[in-house]
Amino acid sequence: MNVRALWLLALAIAAPAWAGQECTHEIATPHAQAAAADQALEVAAALDAMDAPAALLARVGTDLSAHGLHYSHVGIVVRDGGQWRVVHLLNDCGSSDGAMYVDGLLDFYLAARISLDTAIVWLDIRTATRVAATITDHSAAGLFDPDYNVIANPRSERYQNCTGFVLEVLALAMDEGQVSDRAHAQRLAADTGFVPHTLHIPYSRRIVGGLFSANAHFTDHPLRDRLSGEYDVVTVEAIFDWLARNGRVLRREDWHRARDELRPAPEQPLCCAPPPRT
Repeated sequence: MNVRALWLLALAIAAPAWAGQECTHEIATPHAQAAAADQALEVAAALDAMDAPAALLARVGTDLSAHGLHYSHVGIVVRDGGQWRVVHLLNDCGSSDGAMYVDGLLDFYLAARISLDTAIVWLDIRTATRVAATITDHSAAGLFDPDYNVIANPRSERYQNCTGFVLEVLALAMDEGQVSDRAHAQRLAADTGFVPHTLHIPYSRRIVGGLFSANAHFTDHPLRDRLSGEYDVVTVEAIFDWLARNGRVLRREDWHRARDELRPAPEQPLCCAPPPRT
């Protein structure tokens, strides 16, 4: 069954999209494109070797080092015929909307603007099988919300981002399909020990224009958090830690690549243009 066809209604038709990044794009050099292609081939080989029905794939799209974090974006990788596809949520460039995409591995790494560092998390077979099923039977689509917020509150249904979407899909899989809506998925994650990361965002930075992008909203967080500047968010590592505590991780593999592999071409800005999609 074709994963791309199953998700057709959930895909943005022409809107450039980024995972919580600024609405700018620099043309990648041939060297950077080749490095992304090499990364995609190596990841595909690793996925082929494990031959699991689904896994999690994280990359670095935004520099979160100031917050003690490395990976900023995560998607669910599933086999589509003879190819691996990444199902993930991205922010429509220049808007407050999110959209769901099904990307090949090359596109996934062409959008990694900071580095090619990546993490693959293989789930236990039962969880991996259920995660794949939520993709092919459209169950995960019922958890998608187009109102995007890069710092979405994991206890609120007002907004969603890429990490929050993946967390809720995993909760759906772990609950054997009994999750009926986002509120149920969030409660299940909390009840099974999910602990969000708390980021300190000073008021001065809020006034300047948000956290990581123009699409950071604070209104879904309690007033006490807004006054203190302490915001709970779903991060990649918070998801991985939660899965490990629940015994759902079969194996994790991190690959660190040289930062200069992603040097963009100088003085060639191309606002909001996404990399070619396959």
